[in-house]
Amino acid sequence: MIKTNSIVKTIHFFITLLTWQTLTAQKQLDLSTLSDFKNAGANWHIAGDVNADLNKNDTLIFSNGKGVLVNQPGTAAREDLFTNFKHGDLDIELDYMMAKGSNSGIYLQGRYEVQLLDSWGVLNPRSGDNGGIYERWDETKPEGQKGYEGYAPRQNVSRAPGLWQHLKITFQAPRFEGSTKIENAKILRVELNGVLIQENVSLAGPTRGAVENNEVATDALRIQGDHGPVAFRNIMVSSYDKAKPSLSVIAASLYKGKFAKEPDYKSIKAITQKNVPDITTNITGLPDNEYLVRYTGTLHINEPGEYNFIAHTAGGSGSLKINNNTVFALNSKDNRGAVTLQPGDWPFEFVYSKYVDWARSSLALNITGPGIREFTISNANSISSTNDADPVLVNATENTILRSFVDLPSGSRVTHSVNVGTPEKIHYTYDMDKGMMVQLWRGNFLDATPMWHERGDGSSRAAGATQYFGKPALTVERLTDVNAAWAGDTTGTSYRPNGYVLDEKDRPTF
Repeated sequence: MIKTNSIVKTIHFFITLLTWQTLTAQKQLDLSTLSDFKNAGANWHIAGDVNADLNKNDTLIFSNGKGVLVNQPGTAAREDLFTNFKHGDLDIELDYMMAKGSNSGIYLQGRYEVQLLDSWGVLNPRSGDNGGIYERWDETKPEGQKGYEGYAPRQNVSRAPGLWQHLKITFQAPRFEGSTKIENAKILRVELNGVLIQENVSLAGPTRGAVENNEVATDALRIQGDHGPVAFRNIMVSSYDKAKPSLSVIAASLYKGKFAKEPDYKSIKAITQKNVPDITTNITGLPDNEYLVRYTGTLHINEPGEYNFIAHTAGGSGSLKINNNTVFALNSKDNRGAVTLQPGDWPFEFVYSKYVDWARSSLALNITGPGIREFTISNANSISSTNDADPVLVNATENTILRSFVDLPSGSRVTHSVNVGTPEKIHYTYDMDKGMMVQLWRGNFLDATPMWHERGDGSSRAAGATQYFGKPALTVERLTDVNAAWAGDTTGTSYRPNGYVLDEKDRPTF
């Protein structure tokens, strides 16, 4: 059996909800009771801890307490679970645990399913595997063709049954004008265990098993309960149904020269001044190398609350003022800042200073706020991807070894690392200096772009869902006898690795 930690992570409430008929903000579902759900069936339970029996299929064992939602379907009850609130655009983030051999799913608006499955042993995932977007269904089609428009995850980064997995879904509801649908629902992103596995998937209609075959602007979130045991914790939902900020009456003033700091505009003269439809670098007369462009206009705010502004400014820096108050200054490449605003019209000033002469002009200004998903308020055509490198990916279709530097989340660099890949898609990195495994991952093998793009920096990174083992430390000690205590400091042990040997299948022994 695999036993889990019973501590439930507390997540900050950004806005207290007064009603659950419509979700209006960000909230962590209350798993001390089933009160956030509608008429929960007898197969749904609130628990304090849960573990899986790996010797039996469809078996979760749970104990009394709070913080964990458990589905244990049986002959008496196999009901799906629906939230009290209805949603349109939604982000949902949660942890979940599959029993061995189990099957479940999360239905956005009760209609579009992201599959949850014990897919631990699967090498080539399909739409019905863990993290897949389940197929649609047409009974009138011939056998073998009834299922269609399913979307497999990009790779299988599933963890074994009995382990907690982390899922993030970004959903955009279908758009309507009156009763006419004008835009399909979309799964904008699905991240499983920290890896992007779905992106910008358009959904022409409900998937198989939908609560209804029609499409609507809002409906309840649904968790499948009729297939197999599954547990959930830390369920965070964020709704995005508020009107976005907008800009109007935008003027652009262009100054030629190198401006690492914001100038005194009274002492310099613009080479051109003109009204533009939006914040853009597509301006006639823009120099090729060094310049500053100052955009002024009016920012329209509909909802009160805190707004976050994120600037991406290639080859230079950006600054932002709202109502003549500085949100962020002209001091770094990618700036960000937050400000609390009330509904109304506010004077707005954004500055882009391009002072790296060889860089390509590129800027984006993004906003997120209360009930508003992050979006780009500047002209999307001003964002250049020219400097993005085509990825250099290394697959392990057979037992594979690649040596490189490896950078760890702690900030340390493993300089004598050996990356070992397998066709079973379970890979690891061994530190030859310390004699220890530093990371283990499931999924694709290596992204070697940092090592081989242009001059490179010698490093590669895991391309799947990674488990790190902490800061590397020497794991071999010379002891006086078998009963001696392990020393806290192993400096001076004279331990030196002798490399590794390969067996007949190219598997290393260190």
